[in-house]
Amino acid sequence: MESSAYGASLAGGAFDFWSFIKQTQTIVRLFCWLFSIVVFATIINEGYTNHHGGDDTKCMFNESDSACNYAIGIGILAFLASVAFIVLDAYFPQISNAKDRKYIVLGDLVFSGVWTFLWFVCFCVLANLWSKTKAETLLVPADAARAVVAFAFFSTATWALLTVLAFRRYRLGMDEIGIGYNDPTTDHTSPYPSSSYPGGPDGYQQSPFTPTTVGEGAYQPPAY
Repeated sequence: MESSAYGASLAGGAFDFWSFIKQTQTIVRLFCWLFSIVVFATIINEGYTNHHGGDDTKCMFNESDSACNYAIGIGILAFLASVAFIVLDAYFPQISNAKDRKYIVLGDLVFSGVWTFLWFVCFCVLANLWSKTKAETLLVPADAARAVVAFAFFSTATWALLTVLAFRRYRLGMDEIGIGYNDPTTDHTSPYPSSSYPGGPDGYQQSPFTPTTVGEGAYQPPAY
């Protein structure tokens, strides 16, 4: 019977905050959380500018409001997902059911993979639109735009790393669960030898307590 699954003991244990913070997966999630804040907060605060003499606001990335909305959307969802997965990671050792752990790890793997792709699309779109943006038509905050593009790229890298870590944890869990019951007859670490008498059932092991037999005619009178 397996004693651990997906990188943590099935028996659970006390939560160690400092050990949890030092884990690679936790550190990467915190970076994902931070980068997502930079992206959507920067666009919300500085991403919409006015035309010269106009009242309506346009996205600083070549006046493409859909691009700004897309970046804000995946940024907010990435922020919420990072918080949710950090909480799940902290609670993970307390989950004793291997199937529940499997679903959590699979969810982490799928979500991280999808968000890696979405952040990559975001980076490509924003970088392309920024290269086409004309500074003379919009009062564009160039530093803010470059920061959004840069942190979209950083988010792609961190979510890709989370995908790799989730895949490794999934493989580790499958390997641990795959270690099942060993047949004693084929287990060379068993302390008892297999039965050698003919006609015995397969897998029978000789008892460690072998009774001594007394042959016929070997009667011994009781001593008085």
